[in-house]
Amino acid sequence: MAEHKDPGPRLASGSAVTVRLVKAPRADKSYPALVLTDDGVRVVVRAPWTGPERDFGFVRFAPGDVLVEHYWRDRWYAVKEVRDATGALKGWYCDVTRPTQVRDGVLEVRDLELDLWVPADRSQAVRLDEDEFVASGLPERDPAAAKRARHALDELVALADAGFPGLALDPPPA
Repeated sequence: MAEHKDPGPRLASGSAVTVRLVKAPRADKSYPALVLTDDGVRVVVRAPWTGPERDFGFVRFAPGDVLVEHYWRDRWYAVKEVRDATGALKGWYCDVTRPTQVRDGVLEVRDLELDLWVPADRSQAVRLDEDEFVASGLPERDPAAAKRARHALDELVALADAGFPGLALDPPPA
């Protein structure tokens, strides 16, 4: 499901970028990242976990964790590989989003609330935040976008079941 919009400029490998998660109507979140690759369609960045320790019940994010994040300009999702400070894989946190846009050194990602957690052993993917998705009003406000969001979540489940083919998920040494 390719989007045919101007993808914005390519980001140079090794350059700094800001990831901006648009969470409307909640406050946006921004954090620094390092560009690993940008082929014009997919941007891969490495970012440290910058928030406080956060226990989701199924995984805990903590200072020292590192995320390798895959964003697409033509897909309705992002895949984030999560490793602890020792490099041990925790799993993948996947966000359903509108296609990513690049503007002025910022990766802008419009979060659509639906998420997926896949543990490192790929034993059981957990669908998240259906209540937040419904509360966002998107299903009533923009049924076509809501349908695409739900399809993207199903796509993520299929990708997880297949072992995330085509993603180089092991980050290169820092």
